Amino acid sequence: MSSNFPHPGWAAHTSIYEVNLRQYTPQGTLAAFAAHLPRLAAMGVGMLWFMPVQPIGQLNRKGTLGSYYATRDYCAINPEFGTLEDFKHVVAQAHGLGMKILIDWVANHTAWDHPWVSEHPGWYQRDEQGQIHSYTFRASPQAEPEYWTDVVGLDYAAAPELWPTMIDCMAWWLREAGIDGFRCDVASLLPTAFWEQARRELDGIKPVFMLAESDAPDLHAKAFDATYDWRLYEAMKRIAAGQAGPQAVRDWWAHEQATYPPDAYRLRYTSNHDINSWHGSDAQHYGPAFAAMAVLAATLPGMPLVYSGQEAGLARKLAFFERDTLAWAELPHAALYARLLALKRSQPALANGAAGGGLEFVESGQASVLAYRRSTGERSLNVWLNFSAQPADCAVGELPAWGYRLLET
Repeated sequence: MSSNFPHPGWAAHTSIYEVNLRQYTPQGTLAAFAAHLPRLAAMGVGMLWFMPVQPIGQLNRKGTLGSYYATRDYCAINPEFGTLEDFKHVVAQAHGLGMKILIDWVANHTAWDHPWVSEHPGWYQRDEQGQIHSYTFRASPQAEPEYWTDVVGLDYAAAPELWPTMIDCMAWWLREAGIDGFRCDVASLLPTAFWEQARRELDGIKPVFMLAESDAPDLHAKAFDATYDWRLYEAMKRIAAGQAGPQAVRDWWAHEQATYPPDAYRLRYTSNHDINSWHGSDAQHYGPAFAAMAVLAATLPGMPLVYSGQEAGLARKLAFFERDTLAWAELPHAALYARLLALKRSQPALANGAAGGGLEFVESGQASVLAYRRSTGERSLNVWLNFSAQPADCAVGELPAWGYRLLET
């Protein structure tokens, strides 16, 4: 399997930074966030992914402020965040600083009070009694159901006229706001053919970047540039907990090679909004191993993601439906991320997809030390990581507990 469309040229050496706008500043607005753009550009961020910026439903709202993912209007800005002009200003300022913009797109479901519920009830999923109902989600057929009581599900199989309407809404953001692409929520819950049609039509306006919240390999064929990598995240948690070692990374890579096309961009991350709010903070998952795991996620083949506040040492779970402002007094991991993102931009071996170098594991001589090389032409990056709370002697000298070494040639 291979991609049948070219990735945007600017995406080859880029990274993604996820923006939780509500929690980013005390004001929680686009205008207040704009002050952080120069800092993020200086840190080396290539692409900003904004969690949904559209108005949030009032009916059956969760908490005080509701879920970003309960969309009431696809073609508007949440007034809590500001205005469309505020958003256009952020896009223009980010572009001027060399960064691209993605917005989160929630095409699977809407808020109960989205106008389509009354105007086009046939576009929605119904129960056995023919009633529109709260969306019920299962991560797998065996998983316990999650009841998303604040949203109702769209029915793409029963409503073919929904397809062009939804694509027109996506196109509006390209034309009106000048964004560069979309992160698509629960992408595998929609027909792949819908996403393929959307990609064709959106690329007709401008080359876009598409990130799927999914790990389905078929989405790379004609629809998405990038997909999620949950497997690496789970392996990193086990390593940090002392439950696994270097072999977990070798096993992960064998699965990647057997499953995904060489030019697939795969999203590597230690956290994101779902992980942080629902599953635990960096401190809980990684403890003293955090920096080593951040290095791993940024230097393995793939596209690295940084979540809002990770550079500030985010050590707590952020509330999802309420205001819970990040603290920016100190930035203990900013220098680490600046170094990693600079490598992403400058080191040819770290390019995304098939443009980057392969992954060659190197014998480290220590059971706890993972060593690998990324190479293209005469350039290479050698990575040494100690997956242990004890120092380890190896060919590059002593690695401290959870230490790492990055050597460019």
